[in-house]
Amino acid sequence: MHKFDEMYTAMPYEFFSGGKQIRDHYKIYDEWLARQPGDMMAKRREEAELIFRRVGITFAVYGAKDEDGAGNERLIPFDLIPRIIPAHEWASLEQGLVQRVTALNRFIHDVYHGQEIIKAGLIPADQIMKNAQFRPEMVGVNVPGDVYSHISGVDIVRAPNAEGEGEYYVLEDNLRVPSGVSYMLENRKMTMRLFPELFSAHRVAPVAHYPDLLLETLRASSPATTAEPTVVVLTPGMHNSAYFEHAFLAQQMGIELVEGQDLFAKDKFVYMRTTRGPKRVDVIYRRVDDDFLDPQAFRPDSTLGCAGLLEVYRCGHVTICNAVGTGVADDKSIYPYVPKMVEFYLGEKPILNNVPTFMCRNKEDLQYTLANLKDLVVKEVHGAGGYGMLVGPAATKAEIVEFAKVIQANPSGYIAQPTLSLSSCPTFVESGIAPRHIDLRPYVLSGKTVQMVPGGLTRVALKEGSLVVNSSQGGGTKDTWILEHEYQESQSQSQPPSQSQSQSTTSGDA
Repeated sequence: MHKFDEMYTAMPYEFFSGGKQIRDHYKIYDEWLARQPGDMMAKRREEAELIFRRVGITFAVYGAKDEDGAGNERLIPFDLIPRIIPAHEWASLEQGLVQRVTALNRFIHDVYHGQEIIKAGLIPADQIMKNAQFRPEMVGVNVPGDVYSHISGVDIVRAPNAEGEGEYYVLEDNLRVPSGVSYMLENRKMTMRLFPELFSAHRVAPVAHYPDLLLETLRASSPATTAEPTVVVLTPGMHNSAYFEHAFLAQQMGIELVEGQDLFAKDKFVYMRTTRGPKRVDVIYRRVDDDFLDPQAFRPDSTLGCAGLLEVYRCGHVTICNAVGTGVADDKSIYPYVPKMVEFYLGEKPILNNVPTFMCRNKEDLQYTLANLKDLVVKEVHGAGGYGMLVGPAATKAEIVEFAKVIQANPSGYIAQPTLSLSSCPTFVESGIAPRHIDLRPYVLSGKTVQMVPGGLTRVALKEGSLVVNSSQGGGTKDTWILEHEYQESQSQSQPPSQSQSQSTTSGDA
């Protein structure tokens, strides 16, 4: 008997097919697990937690306090059972992600230059010009290669489509400072350490070269006058929830991790303070939000950035990755227009579909949302981390009534989406192996080419029935496998690249 037999009815499209048969790419893993002793998984989980704690792979939960009243540093729960994606599915996903991120970069450039998409009547002007993430300071500013979002984290979910088959949908675009890639890398290292025999039985596509691709992307974005660019990672500091990742990526790329106080602007260049004197900085991989980058240009009370940085940036003497003002494209109120962007800028049909979305700023959509709150997921357009949202089916009547008042007070601040039947994946929890809902965040790197490692970060909602996968809301993570031999075959047999792919491989066009 298979370990997962009791979950046939609760496991759409990941482990089992619609016909309740184990999908081919999970069969070897299932047979392996059936041979393991009953206490093996619990022991391996204890080992993983010990190693993660020793290495210091934690995140801070803002507002959380431990018994001593101090800020709470937590391990992100790591699930031992990998999420396996067959190669042909990944090949299609990859094409769709390249297409989407290419269109988004074109959109951001257009927003700060000709605004052709507004002139064409495809997006209302006030959706952009009155957007809190629109930065007037970026109007007319040229950036290397016209690339604004060099590192994009696109959240993908799998759910039944109209035909009842599993289909990948884009849930959200993260184009400012997408996080989590360090967990993708550490999860793979941990899985290989705990279960080396599984990597002999499966040809899993590697992800360890991500820091090399990231550094290549960052260097490619350097101002044209620089032959050997100096790249740094700018962090808000050790109290930031993602500080581990900032330090990890800097170490993996072999570059300096700096805080705002380590930088200064002089004569329209940016320098880093070193023991050998000032050193010019050419590329800043910033993990600091726009508002805090430069106290002279944005928030004057910020101590996290570098005074005068924006002036240097506007002169073209330093590259900031991701660019200032990218947030205008990942705002949830702009998300519904991305399919139109693909058609407008690339002349192509979108490969990846959006989740159907109701914009509460529209009267009809608002009325529908308020009448159907118990069945919808409602999100704040500027919200992140699983905050500022209502999951209707999981909410009480009192919560729904209260949230309705919040929406009515500020309709333009909210969107609503149907509650998708998200795919589940076998997950090792306290009670044993059980289905839990998952999503996927692949990381797309845009430089002279648009590229990514095969896979991404699979996040898992560890609470039974929950659809919220965010670590701040009790979610965990899984290793994500793309089966390499199938992936290579599908690549060699694929059609010629689409317009968006061929255009994205030329310098200065992404």
